[in-house]
Amino acid sequence: MNAKVILKSLLVMIVLALLILMGMNNRGLVEFSLPPLLPKGLRQPAALMYFACFAVGFLTATVVWAGGGKKGASSSRSSSERK
Repeated sequence: MNAKVILKSLLVMIVLALLILMGMNNRGLVEFSLPPLLPKGLRQPAALMYFACFAVGFLTATVVWAGGGKKGASSSRSSSERK
């Protein structure tokens, strides 16, 4: 298995463990305000806010790492030419 994939997986597991610890120990309500997008503040449990922020960051990183460049386009053409 590729060492880079193992390191990335390990990093994700560490971040998830930290997320669980934060969620277990921060049960109070948190005020979140983002005036351009939310006209009034959003008040949710801290654990839910941590999870939402992690999910947005994780999805963003997934899109960035997925790339898409010429390598993916050429491999899809070659697979269709083989049929």
